[in-house]
Amino acid sequence: MRPLLTAELHARLSESAARSAPAGVPGREALAALRAGGLLGTAVAPRYGGAGGDAAAVNQVVEEIAAVDPSLAIIAFQHFAVSARIAEWGTQEQQRRWLPLLADGTWLAASAWSETGAGAAKRNLASSGERLADGGWRLDGAKTFTTGAGVADVYLVLVQTGPPGGTAHGYGSDGQTFFLVEAGTEGLVADLGLDLAGMRGSATGLLSLGNCVVADADRLGPEGGAASVIAGVRESGASLGAVSVGIARAAFDLAVRHARQQGLLELPTVRHRLVDLATRLEAARALVALAGARSTAQPGMTTLHSKLHASVAAEEICLDVARMLGSAGYREGAPIGRLLADARGIAFMGPTNDLCRDLVAAAWTG
Repeated sequence: MRPLLTAELHARLSESAARSAPAGVPGREALAALRAGGLLGTAVAPRYGGAGGDAAAVNQVVEEIAAVDPSLAIIAFQHFAVSARIAEWGTQEQQRRWLPLLADGTWLAASAWSETGAGAAKRNLASSGERLADGGWRLDGAKTFTTGAGVADVYLVLVQTGPPGGTAHGYGSDGQTFFLVEAGTEGLVADLGLDLAGMRGSATGLLSLGNCVVADADRLGPEGGAASVIAGVRESGASLGAVSVGIARAAFDLAVRHARQQGLLELPTVRHRLVDLATRLEAARALVALAGARSTAQPGMTTLHSKLHASVAAEEICLDVARMLGSAGYREGAPIGRLLADARGIAFMGPTNDLCRDLVAAAWTG
Protein backbone atom coordinates (compact mmCIF):
# COMPACT_ATOMS: atom_id res chain seq x y z
CA MET A 1 0.00 0.00 0.00
CA ARG A 2 1.38 3.39 -0.98
CA PRO A 3 2.04 5.57 2.11
CA LEU A 4 -0.40 8.47 2.38
CA LEU A 5 1.44 10.30 5.16
CA THR A 6 4.49 12.31 4.27
CA ALA A 7 7.68 11.48 6.16
CA GLU A 8 7.46 14.82 7.98
CA LEU A 9 3.83 14.29 9.03
CA HIS A 10 4.61 10.71 10.11
CA ALA A 11 7.47 11.90 12.31
CA ARG A 12 5.44 14.70 13.90
CA LEU A 13 2.50 12.42 14.69
CA SER A 14 4.75 9.70 16.09
CA GLU A 15 6.56 12.08 18.41
CA SER A 16 3.33 13.65 19.63
CA ALA A 17 1.62 10.27 20.22
CA ALA A 18 4.33 9.19 22.65
CA ARG A 19 3.72 12.33 24.74
CA SER A 20 -0.07 12.52 24.56
CA ALA A 21 -0.81 8.98 25.80
CA PRO A 22 0.56 9.46 29.35
CA ALA A 23 -0.94 12.93 29.56
CA GLY A 24 -4.40 11.80 28.52
CA VAL A 25 -4.93 14.74 26.16
CA PRO A 26 -4.29 15.15 22.44
CA GLY A 27 -1.00 16.67 21.40
CA ARG A 28 -1.36 20.17 20.04
CA GLU A 29 1.46 19.52 17.60
CA ALA A 30 -0.33 16.44 16.27
CA LEU A 31 -3.60 18.29 15.83
CA ALA A 32 -1.86 21.15 14.09
CA ALA A 33 -0.05 18.70 11.81
CA LEU A 34 -3.31 16.90 11.01
CA ARG A 35 -5.05 20.15 10.16
CA ALA A 36 -2.21 21.25 7.89
CA GLY A 37 -1.44 17.81 6.44
CA GLY A 38 -3.90 17.97 3.55
CA LEU A 39 -5.76 14.78 4.54
CA LEU A 40 -8.90 16.17 6.19
CA GLY A 41 -10.51 16.89 2.84
CA THR A 42 -10.37 13.24 1.79
CA ALA A 43 -14.17 12.80 1.94
CA VAL A 44 -15.09 16.26 0.58
CA ALA A 45 -15.96 16.88 -3.06
CA PRO A 46 -13.38 18.79 -5.18
CA ARG A 47 -15.80 21.68 -5.72
CA TYR A 48 -15.49 22.42 -2.01
CA GLY A 49 -11.72 22.02 -1.93
CA GLY A 50 -11.55 18.33 -1.06
CA ALA A 51 -10.07 15.26 -2.70
CA GLY A 52 -13.40 13.65 -3.55
CA GLY A 53 -12.38 10.34 -2.00
CA ASP A 54 -14.79 7.47 -1.35
CA ALA A 55 -15.06 5.21 1.69
CA ALA A 56 -12.09 3.15 0.51
CA ALA A 57 -9.93 6.28 0.50
CA VAL A 58 -11.17 7.26 3.96
CA ASN A 59 -10.37 3.79 5.32
CA GLN A 60 -6.85 3.94 3.88
CA VAL A 61 -6.15 7.36 5.39
CA VAL A 62 -7.53 6.30 8.77
CA GLU A 63 -5.37 3.16 8.78
CA GLU A 64 -2.26 5.18 7.94
CA ILE A 65 -2.89 7.60 10.80
CA ALA A 66 -3.80 4.80 13.24
CA ALA A 67 -0.53 3.00 12.57
CA VAL A 68 1.21 6.06 14.04
CA ASP A 69 -1.37 7.52 16.45
CA PRO A 70 -4.64 5.61 17.01
CA SER A 71 -6.13 8.43 19.08
CA LEU A 72 -5.65 10.90 16.28
CA ALA A 73 -7.10 8.38 13.81
CA ILE A 74 -10.33 8.31 15.83
CA ILE A 75 -10.50 12.11 15.70
CA ALA A 76 -9.93 12.01 11.93
CA PHE A 77 -12.52 9.26 11.46
CA GLN A 78 -15.19 11.34 13.20
CA HIS A 79 -14.22 14.36 11.11
CA PHE A 80 -14.64 12.33 7.93
CA ALA A 81 -17.97 10.95 9.15
CA VAL A 82 -19.41 14.41 9.82
CA SER A 83 -18.08 15.72 6.50
CA ALA A 84 -19.80 12.84 4.71
CA ARG A 85 -23.09 13.45 6.51
CA ILE A 86 -23.05 17.11 5.49
CA ALA A 87 -22.29 16.11 1.90
CA GLU A 88 -25.14 13.58 1.94
CA TRP A 89 -27.82 15.39 3.93
CA GLY A 90 -26.82 19.05 4.02
CA THR A 91 -28.53 21.78 2.06
CA GLN A 92 -26.49 23.60 -0.57
CA GLU A 93 -26.12 26.49 1.86
CA GLN A 94 -24.83 24.15 4.60
CA GLN A 95 -22.40 22.51 2.21
CA ARG A 96 -21.03 25.87 1.02
CA ARG A 97 -20.82 27.06 4.61
CA TRP A 98 -19.00 24.15 6.23
CA LEU A 99 -17.38 21.83 3.72
CA PRO A 100 -14.58 24.18 2.51
CA LEU A 101 -13.56 24.80 6.13
CA LEU A 102 -13.59 21.07 6.89
CA ALA A 103 -11.67 20.24 3.72
CA ASP A 104 -8.68 22.53 4.32
CA GLY A 105 -8.37 21.77 8.03
CA THR A 106 -9.47 25.20 9.20
CA TRP A 107 -12.25 23.44 11.08
CA LEU A 108 -12.32 20.04 12.74
CA ALA A 109 -15.63 18.19 13.13
CA ALA A 110 -16.78 15.79 15.85
CA SER A 111 -19.87 13.72 16.66
CA ALA A 112 -21.85 14.01 19.90
CA TRP A 113 -24.39 11.19 19.95
CA SER A 114 -23.80 9.19 23.14
CA GLU A 115 -25.12 9.98 26.58
CA THR A 116 -25.58 8.26 29.92
CA GLY A 117 -28.61 5.99 29.93
CA ALA A 118 -29.20 6.12 26.19
CA GLY A 119 -27.87 2.63 25.57
CA ALA A 120 -25.58 1.56 22.76
CA ALA A 121 -28.42 1.95 20.23
CA LYS A 122 -29.08 5.60 21.26
CA ARG A 123 -32.82 4.99 21.64
CA ASN A 124 -33.39 6.66 25.02
CA LEU A 125 -32.00 10.17 24.71
CA ALA A 126 -32.50 12.60 27.58
CA SER A 127 -31.02 15.55 25.66
CA SER A 128 -33.71 17.57 23.95
CA GLY A 129 -34.35 20.16 21.29
CA GLU A 130 -37.29 22.55 21.58
CA ARG A 131 -38.58 24.62 18.69
CA LEU A 132 -38.68 28.34 19.51
CA ALA A 133 -41.22 30.91 18.35
CA ASP A 134 -38.74 32.45 15.89
CA GLY A 135 -38.11 29.07 14.24
CA GLY A 136 -34.83 28.37 16.00
CA TRP A 137 -34.10 25.64 18.52
CA ARG A 138 -33.05 25.45 22.15
CA LEU A 139 -30.87 22.44 22.93
CA ASP A 140 -30.44 21.08 26.44
CA GLY A 141 -28.75 18.02 27.88
CA ALA A 142 -25.39 16.33 28.15
CA LYS A 143 -23.47 14.11 25.76
CA THR A 144 -20.71 11.77 26.85
CA PHE A 145 -17.88 9.92 25.10
CA THR A 146 -17.60 12.72 22.56
CA THR A 147 -14.36 12.24 20.67
CA GLY A 148 -12.73 15.55 19.86
CA ALA A 149 -14.42 17.38 22.73
CA GLY A 150 -12.80 20.74 23.25
CA VAL A 151 -10.70 20.58 20.09
CA ALA A 152 -13.42 20.38 17.42
CA ASP A 153 -14.82 23.49 15.77
CA VAL A 154 -18.25 22.04 14.99
CA TYR A 155 -20.21 19.18 16.58
CA LEU A 156 -22.88 16.97 15.02
CA VAL A 157 -25.24 16.72 18.00
CA LEU A 158 -28.10 14.21 18.30
CA VAL A 159 -31.09 15.22 20.45
CA GLN A 160 -34.72 14.26 20.95
CA THR A 161 -37.06 16.78 19.34
CA GLY A 162 -40.30 14.81 19.33
CA PRO A 163 -42.01 11.69 20.69
CA PRO A 164 -39.90 8.54 20.31
CA GLY A 165 -42.70 6.74 18.45
CA GLY A 166 -43.04 3.04 17.87
CA THR A 167 -41.02 2.45 14.71
CA ALA A 168 -38.22 -0.05 15.27
CA HIS A 169 -34.74 1.10 14.31
CA GLY A 170 -31.44 -0.71 14.68
CA TYR A 171 -29.81 2.51 15.83
CA GLY A 172 -31.54 5.67 16.96
CA SER A 173 -35.25 6.36 17.37
CA ASP A 174 -38.13 8.30 15.88
CA GLY A 175 -38.28 11.93 16.94
CA GLN A 176 -34.52 12.47 16.98
CA THR A 177 -32.81 15.26 15.07
CA PHE A 178 -29.25 16.23 14.22
CA PHE A 179 -27.85 19.75 14.64
CA LEU A 180 -24.50 21.21 13.67
CA VAL A 181 -23.38 23.29 16.64
CA GLU A 182 -20.29 25.45 16.36
CA ALA A 183 -17.76 25.64 19.17
CA GLY A 184 -18.17 28.89 21.01
CA THR A 185 -21.98 28.81 20.82
CA GLU A 186 -23.40 30.07 24.09
CA GLY A 187 -24.45 27.18 26.30
CA LEU A 188 -22.08 24.66 24.70
CA VAL A 189 -19.37 23.52 27.13
CA ALA A 190 -16.77 20.78 26.54
CA ASP A 191 -15.08 18.92 29.37
CA LEU A 192 -12.19 16.48 28.96
CA GLY A 193 -12.85 14.90 32.33
CA LEU A 194 -12.93 11.29 31.10
CA ASP A 195 -9.72 9.45 32.00
CA LEU A 196 -9.73 6.62 29.49
CA ALA A 197 -7.59 3.51 29.69
CA GLY A 198 -6.97 3.62 25.95
CA MET A 199 -7.28 6.21 23.18
CA ARG A 200 -5.99 8.71 25.70
CA GLY A 201 -5.08 11.31 23.12
CA SER A 202 -8.50 11.33 21.45
CA ALA A 203 -9.95 14.25 23.47
CA THR A 204 -12.89 12.03 24.41
CA GLY A 205 -15.00 13.80 27.00
CA LEU A 206 -18.30 15.39 27.89
CA LEU A 207 -20.33 17.98 26.03
CA SER A 208 -23.02 19.88 27.90
CA LEU A 209 -25.83 21.83 26.26
CA GLY A 210 -27.50 24.36 28.52
CA ASN A 211 -30.04 26.67 26.90
CA CYS A 212 -27.97 26.39 23.72
CA VAL A 213 -29.82 28.25 20.96
CA VAL A 214 -29.21 27.43 17.30
CA ALA A 215 -30.94 28.38 14.06
CA ASP A 216 -33.05 25.99 12.03
CA ALA A 217 -30.39 26.40 9.33
CA ASP A 218 -28.11 24.45 11.68
CA ARG A 219 -30.39 21.41 11.57
CA LEU A 220 -28.92 18.58 9.46
CA GLY A 221 -31.44 16.36 7.76
CA PRO A 222 -35.17 16.12 8.41
CA GLU A 223 -36.72 17.08 11.73
CA GLY A 224 -37.27 13.89 13.70
CA GLY A 225 -35.56 11.85 11.00
CA ALA A 226 -32.10 11.29 12.45
CA ALA A 227 -32.56 7.50 12.31
CA SER A 228 -32.49 7.70 8.51
CA VAL A 229 -29.25 9.65 8.63
CA ILE A 230 -27.74 7.12 11.03
CA ALA A 231 -28.82 4.18 8.88
CA GLY A 232 -26.78 5.56 5.99
CA VAL A 233 -23.58 5.75 8.04
CA ARG A 234 -22.76 2.06 7.92
CA GLU A 235 -23.99 1.83 4.32
CA SER A 236 -21.20 4.27 3.38
CA GLY A 237 -18.49 1.63 3.90
CA ALA A 238 -16.31 3.82 6.13
CA SER A 239 -15.30 1.45 8.92
CA LEU A 240 -13.84 1.86 12.38
CA GLY A 241 -12.13 -1.40 11.53
CA ALA A 242 -9.60 0.74 9.67
CA VAL A 243 -8.39 2.08 13.03
CA SER A 244 -8.03 -1.49 14.28
CA VAL A 245 -6.03 -2.46 11.20
CA GLY A 246 -3.66 0.45 11.81
CA ILE A 247 -3.20 -0.60 15.43
CA ALA A 248 -2.54 -4.22 14.44
CA ARG A 249 -0.07 -3.03 11.82
CA ALA A 250 1.85 -1.00 14.40
CA ALA A 251 1.95 -3.99 16.77
CA PHE A 252 3.18 -6.29 14.01
CA ASP A 253 5.94 -3.83 13.11
CA LEU A 254 7.03 -3.85 16.76
CA ALA A 255 7.28 -7.65 16.68
CA VAL A 256 9.36 -7.66 13.48
CA ARG A 257 11.75 -5.02 14.81
CA HIS A 258 12.17 -6.92 18.07
CA ALA A 259 12.87 -10.20 16.26
CA ARG A 260 15.38 -8.52 13.98
CA GLN A 261 17.20 -6.73 16.80
CA GLN A 262 17.41 -9.92 18.86
CA GLY A 263 18.57 -12.01 15.90
CA LEU A 264 15.48 -14.19 16.14
CA LEU A 265 14.56 -14.11 12.47
CA GLU A 266 16.92 -17.02 11.92
CA LEU A 267 14.56 -19.25 13.89
CA PRO A 268 11.83 -20.92 11.77
CA THR A 269 9.38 -20.90 14.69
CA VAL A 270 9.70 -17.12 15.06
CA ARG A 271 9.34 -16.54 11.33
CA HIS A 272 6.24 -18.74 11.24
CA ARG A 273 4.65 -16.87 14.15
CA LEU A 274 5.27 -13.59 12.37
CA VAL A 275 3.77 -14.95 9.15
CA ASP A 276 0.67 -16.04 11.04
CA LEU A 277 0.35 -12.55 12.52
CA ALA A 278 0.80 -10.98 9.09
CA THR A 279 -1.88 -13.25 7.63
CA ARG A 280 -4.40 -12.24 10.29
CA LEU A 281 -3.52 -8.59 9.71
CA GLU A 282 -4.04 -8.93 5.96
CA ALA A 283 -7.37 -10.71 6.48
CA ALA A 284 -8.63 -7.82 8.61
CA ARG A 285 -7.36 -5.28 6.08
CA ALA A 286 -9.06 -7.16 3.23
CA LEU A 287 -12.44 -7.13 4.98
CA VAL A 288 -12.15 -3.40 5.70
CA ALA A 289 -11.22 -2.84 2.05
CA LEU A 290 -14.26 -4.88 0.98
CA ALA A 291 -16.47 -2.66 3.13
CA GLY A 292 -14.95 0.46 1.58
CA ALA A 293 -15.49 -0.88 -1.94
CA ARG A 294 -19.23 -1.33 -1.25
CA SER A 295 -19.24 -4.13 -3.81
CA THR A 296 -21.24 -6.70 -1.83
CA ALA A 297 -24.99 -7.27 -1.93
CA GLN A 298 -25.31 -5.83 1.58
CA PRO A 299 -22.58 -3.21 2.09
CA GLY A 300 -23.96 -2.23 5.50
CA MET A 301 -23.56 -5.77 6.78
CA THR A 302 -20.02 -5.91 5.39
CA THR A 303 -19.16 -2.71 7.27
CA LEU A 304 -20.44 -4.22 10.51
CA HIS A 305 -18.52 -7.44 9.92
CA SER A 306 -15.36 -5.47 9.12
CA LYS A 307 -15.54 -3.55 12.39
CA LEU A 308 -16.17 -6.70 14.39
CA HIS A 309 -13.47 -8.80 12.76
CA ALA A 310 -10.79 -6.11 12.66
CA SER A 311 -11.28 -4.99 16.27
CA VAL A 312 -11.11 -8.55 17.60
CA ALA A 313 -8.13 -9.37 15.38
CA ALA A 314 -6.25 -6.26 16.47
CA GLU A 315 -6.65 -7.08 20.16
CA GLU A 316 -5.53 -10.67 19.59
CA ILE A 317 -2.54 -9.57 17.51
CA CYS A 318 -1.49 -7.07 20.19
CA LEU A 319 -1.74 -9.78 22.86
CA ASP A 320 0.37 -12.18 20.79
CA VAL A 321 2.98 -9.51 20.15
CA ALA A 322 3.12 -8.68 23.86
CA ARG A 323 3.87 -12.33 24.56
CA MET A 324 6.59 -12.35 21.89
CA LEU A 325 8.23 -9.28 23.37
CA GLY A 326 8.28 -10.78 26.85
CA SER A 327 9.79 -8.50 29.49
CA ALA A 328 10.58 -5.88 26.84
CA GLY A 329 6.86 -5.29 26.43
CA TYR A 330 5.98 -5.43 30.10
CA ARG A 331 7.62 -2.17 31.14
CA GLU A 332 5.49 0.83 32.06
CA GLY A 333 5.01 2.97 28.98
CA ALA A 334 5.98 0.22 26.53
CA PRO A 335 4.38 0.91 23.11
CA ILE A 336 2.69 -2.49 22.94
CA GLY A 337 0.82 -1.77 26.17
CA ARG A 338 -0.52 1.45 24.72
CA LEU A 339 -1.51 -0.27 21.47
CA LEU A 340 -3.30 -3.05 23.35
CA ALA A 341 -5.31 -0.53 25.39
CA ASP A 342 -6.19 1.35 22.21
CA ALA A 343 -7.20 -1.87 20.43
CA ARG A 344 -9.59 -2.77 23.25
CA GLY A 345 -11.18 0.67 23.05
CA ILE A 346 -12.51 0.13 19.51
CA ALA A 347 -14.95 -2.49 20.78
CA PHE A 348 -16.75 0.19 22.81
CA MET A 349 -16.97 2.79 20.04
CA GLY A 350 -20.23 3.15 18.19
CA PRO A 351 -21.69 1.03 17.06
CA THR A 352 -20.20 -1.05 19.87
CA ASN A 353 -19.24 -4.60 19.03
CA ASP A 354 -22.24 -5.99 20.90
CA LEU A 355 -24.55 -3.66 18.98
CA CYS A 356 -22.88 -4.72 15.72
CA ARG A 357 -23.68 -8.33 16.62
CA ASP A 358 -27.30 -7.41 17.38
CA LEU A 359 -27.66 -5.56 14.08
CA VAL A 360 -26.24 -8.47 12.10
CA ALA A 361 -28.40 -11.00 13.96
CA ALA A 362 -31.50 -8.85 13.39
CA ALA A 363 -31.05 -9.32 9.65
CA TRP A 364 -31.44 -13.08 10.17
CA THR A 365 -34.46 -12.86 12.45
CA GLY A 366 -36.22 -10.10 10.52
